[in-house]
Amino acid sequence: MKFIAIHTLLAATAIGLSLSTQGIQSLVQRRLPDHAHNFEFSLVNVSQHVTNDSYVISSTSEGKILVEGNTLSALSKGLHRFLTDVAEVDFYWFIGNRLNVKSSFPQLSEPLSGQSIVPWRYHFNTVTFSYTSAFWTWSDWETQLDWMALHGINLPLAWVGVEKVLVELFQEVGLTDDEIFTFLSGPAFQAWNRFGNIQGSWGGRLPYTWIEGQFELQKKIVARMVELGMTPILPAFTGFVPRAITRALPNATVVNGSQWNGFQAEYTNVTFLQPFDPQFAILQKRSIEKQQQLYGNITKFYTLDQYNENDPYTGDLAYLKSISQSTWQSIKAADPDAVWVMQGWLFTSNADFWTNDRIEAYLSGVNSTTDMLILDLFSESSPQWQRTNSYFGKPWVWCQLHNYGGNMGLYGQIENITVNPIEALSNSSSLVGFGLTMEGQEGNEIVYDLLLDQAWSSTPIDTEAYFYNWVTRRYAGASSPPQALYQAWEIMRATVYNNTDLTTNAVSKSILELTPSISGLANRTGHHATTVTYDPSMMKKTWYLLYSAALVEPSLWSNPSYQYDIVDITRQLLSNAFTLHYNTLMSTYKATNATNATNADTNTSRQALLDILRTLDKVLSTNTHFRLTTWINAARSLAPEWENKSRIADFYEYNARNQITLWGPQGEISDYASKSWSGLVSSYYLPRWAMFINHLSSTSVEYNQTAFEEELRDFELEWQSRTGEVFEYAKLKDVMDEVFVSGYTFSG
Repeated sequence: MKFIAIHTLLAATAIGLSLSTQGIQSLVQRRLPDHAHNFEFSLVNVSQHVTNDSYVISSTSEGKILVEGNTLSALSKGLHRFLTDVAEVDFYWFIGNRLNVKSSFPQLSEPLSGQSIVPWRYHFNTVTFSYTSAFWTWSDWETQLDWMALHGINLPLAWVGVEKVLVELFQEVGLTDDEIFTFLSGPAFQAWNRFGNIQGSWGGRLPYTWIEGQFELQKKIVARMVELGMTPILPAFTGFVPRAITRALPNATVVNGSQWNGFQAEYTNVTFLQPFDPQFAILQKRSIEKQQQLYGNITKFYTLDQYNENDPYTGDLAYLKSISQSTWQSIKAADPDAVWVMQGWLFTSNADFWTNDRIEAYLSGVNSTTDMLILDLFSESSPQWQRTNSYFGKPWVWCQLHNYGGNMGLYGQIENITVNPIEALSNSSSLVGFGLTMEGQEGNEIVYDLLLDQAWSSTPIDTEAYFYNWVTRRYAGASSPPQALYQAWEIMRATVYNNTDLTTNAVSKSILELTPSISGLANRTGHHATTVTYDPSMMKKTWYLLYSAALVEPSLWSNPSYQYDIVDITRQLLSNAFTLHYNTLMSTYKATNATNATNADTNTSRQALLDILRTLDKVLSTNTHFRLTTWINAARSLAPEWENKSRIADFYEYNARNQITLWGPQGEISDYASKSWSGLVSSYYLPRWAMFINHLSSTSVEYNQTAFEEELRDFELEWQSRTGEVFEYAKLKDVMDEVFVSGYTFSG
């Protein structure tokens, strides 16, 4: 059995909290209120030495569904198995509850059983808390946590509200409120403040009401996690501190971190209190003690990343070992049972620095093998476990990153996330979990479901059967899903979701979301690729099948799953069409004299680009999940109910707008977190492309990208501070009918 000791912590923690099935029963009451009386849950064979979770589902003599399991997580997963495989319904993170759609559930003729093949099913990337959940309310978190429980996740990050602890720590060492609050970042950028990449906030200062509100939210989140059988991973003290720390602690041993992504020194080069400084251990102990006091003794797992895209002060092997050893000792001094959880992204992103000898030196500072858990963050495309000999024996989790910045292209690697983790499990004795580490939780939900289900199958899942069954429950509520839906998703499975060319290794983004230029936009590779990894004609066939399905079964137009999917697939269809017309425009433009601004071919292509953007915005406006206003309204709604509400709401909106566009006060990583959202397309991308087209038309000399971007920047900066914009919404079927008859959409 693999690393029993590390899993024993979960069993011991849960037993200490007096296990109760009430949390699972409450989940059923929330999501299936008309059927809550039909389910019974029972914990059996609970042990401190459990390695994997298991469940058995059966029908009782009273006609109820009995779910038995050895952990609370097993009970939730067993419930989900019954709902998906027997009742053929499901629960989704965007669409939400699609469970309560039948008058009665079928009985089982024989029991169903299942067992996880790894003890841990992990969820979240640190940056997801900014890219996706920055402005979530408790209602949003309730949906998320129920989804996580049903999918068997039992080891999630719990980052929300840590600033409350940090403020108190810094106050205790003598820092002033001004020194503290000029260090903290805005709501949409807190992840990178926690990582030590940035410090401070542009556009306004983080209000204390935000910190208090997030802390209250965190208390609910971690309590619900525990109630549903999850072990939260709480933040440890990383060592990142305000620059004024040397005023409060003149003898503190500090260094400044490296510059991050071109940010000015005001916002980066974050000060790092060296872990071998005695004050580090004191702050670590207080940090963990505070959280235990606030939330209870709910975990032994603590997340701590010191070098995320931030190189150490020196590559000296002894220094690296001393950093990790001092850090580990500080955590263990605060909690003798602690496990340090670390994202392994630094070994991918900063591979030039992190040679194998440096990785080994850093990891060797943690003397006890089971005192560390490493997330192999990008296992499906850039695994690091092989080159590091399974992280030199440390327990690790096979993770699917898949998505950067919440980009929205349709994409997947279904062979990599079924075959590869099973092969890794056979070849690495220290692999103890599978996990999801997407930067932004956007779209493509089936590939995330697939990996989580793979954690309960010892052989690679048959993806053809999996997609077929997923479609059946995805469109639950239709009398019978039209065959066209199965055909559409089979095309998607074989093409869109089956990329094997890892020159493009993550979700793509559309070139319409990038700063316009005459070169360098199309055919980008890497993890912000613009390359379409399949024959674009397959997307046209998929779209037509989806559209025709609603002609056969008109009730689909009111089905939330169908509404979401046809918008998402139309978005991708129009994105592909935009690239086609852009390439045509550039070929024609470059083939003619740049001064020939009246060339008929270029004028046609220019108009086509703008028409596609207008159509796209209209398509996206039909669904709340694809609207800029959903993101902005969520941000503004968190402003406090007092006299400065409008000012604070404006600051939150600025944060929300800046993250998805310029990402920094001066566009330091512009368009990284771009989105195809209605309102954003019409008010930001469309004007940029219109300016680009006008620039092409008016340029009488050789094209100058620098000059164009200077012209563009005034508009981009002005857009950041807008408030109160109103956008029109269209009706789904009317827009899809328009798309069907739009000739340019299907050209090429």
